[in-house]
Amino acid sequence: MALGAPGLKGEAIMRIAQHVWDPKTGWRFESAPAGASDASLLLVFGATAALDRAEAVDALRQRHPSAHLVGCSTAGEITGTRVHDDSIVATAIAFERTGVEVARAAIDDAAHSAQVARSLADDLVARHAGLRHVLVLSDGLKVNGSELAAALRSALPAGVSATGGLAGDGDRFARTTTLADSVATSAQVVAVGLYGSALRVGWGSMGGWDPFGPWRRITKASGNVLHELDGQSALALYKSYLGEHAAGLPASALLFPLALDDGDGGCGLVRTVLAVDEATGTMTFAGDMPVGLQARLMKANFDRLVDGASGAAQAGVAGLHDAPAELALLISCVGRKLVLRQRVEEETEAVQDALGPQARLCGFYSYGEICPQGTMGVCELHNQTMTVTTLSET
Repeated sequence: MALGAPGLKGEAIMRIAQHVWDPKTGWRFESAPAGASDASLLLVFGATAALDRAEAVDALRQRHPSAHLVGCSTAGEITGTRVHDDSIVATAIAFERTGVEVARAAIDDAAHSAQVARSLADDLVARHAGLRHVLVLSDGLKVNGSELAAALRSALPAGVSATGGLAGDGDRFARTTTLADSVATSAQVVAVGLYGSALRVGWGSMGGWDPFGPWRRITKASGNVLHELDGQSALALYKSYLGEHAAGLPASALLFPLALDDGDGGCGLVRTVLAVDEATGTMTFAGDMPVGLQARLMKANFDRLVDGASGAAQAGVAGLHDAPAELALLISCVGRKLVLRQRVEEETEAVQDALGPQARLCGFYSYGEICPQGTMGVCELHNQTMTVTTLSET
C-alpha cells in the first residue's frame, strides 16, 4: 500500500476515468486525466453474461494493469446519470493519498454469512493501520445480508464505516457473480479496504415506498426464511394481496416489498423477496425476518422514489464535512428500476443535482444495499433503497 504526496488545498485530488462496454461496439474508453492511467482501484459492474466475456475483462486489465479490479454482476449498470443494461461499466480511480487493499472469501451457504464477514474484516484490519472505510460486494443469492452487515458492524473498529451491496442478475435470480482481481466468480464476497486520514466518506440510504394493508406479526421464521404471518402461510397470504401479480413470483415481489416495524409503529428496514417455495409455503428474503416483529406490504410512489434518491445524496454530502464529493457510488435496488422503468434516470439525475457537477457517478442495481442506518458508522442491510457512498480526498 503506497500513499502519494498531498495535493493542493481545493484541488481535485482523485483522478477518475470511466469506460463503457456493450456487445455491439465493445469498449468505449474515456480519455483519462493525468494520473488516472495509474489507477489503484477499478470498480467494474456488468450484466452477468457480459462479465463472463473474458476478452472484455482482459482488455480492461490491459488498460489499467496496476489497479485492483473489483466488481459484481448487476440488474443494471450506472455511469454518470446513464443507466445501462447488458453492458459493463468501469470506473478507474487513482487516489492521491489513499491506500487500497482487497480481500475475498468463498460463501457456499447463507448460514456462513457472519463468519465470512468477520474473516474479511479481520483480514483488512490486519493489513495496515489506518483503515477508514470498507466497500463490500457479495454474491446476491447465497448470502444472508442481515448477518453479513451485522458481523461487519461488530468486527470493524470504531470509526470504520462500511457500505456496499448484493450482486444482481436482472430479474432472473439465477446466478450472481463478484470479481476480485480474478474472473467473475459465484459464491464469493469481496471487500475493499480504503486506508488513510486524507479520505472523507459520506453515505445515505433512503427509500420512497408507501405502506398499505394491515401490520401482520411474524409468527414463524428461520433467519431470512419467512414461514408464517399471523399464524398463516406467509406465501399464501402474500399471494392474496398480489392478486394477478402472484403469477410472476418471485420477480413480481420486487414491486411489493415488506417493511419491518421500527419499534415505534412506523416502517423501518425494508426486505425484498429472493425466492419462494411453493411446497413449503415459505419465502426467502435478502435479510433476516425476526420472529415477533410486524411486517407490512409496500408499494411504489414514483415521486417519492426520486425524492428518496435525492435525500440519500444529500446525506452523503453532509458526511463529507464541507469537502466536495469527487466520486459517488450509487447502489439502488432492482425493484426501484422495475417500477421507474423509462423514468429510472430521474433518480440518478436527482443524485447528480444534489452532489454537484464535479462528482463522478458510478454504480449498479442490486439485490440489497449495505449502508449505515442514520448518522452512525454501523451498517445495515437495506432493500428497495437508493444508497449513495460519497468519497473525497483532502
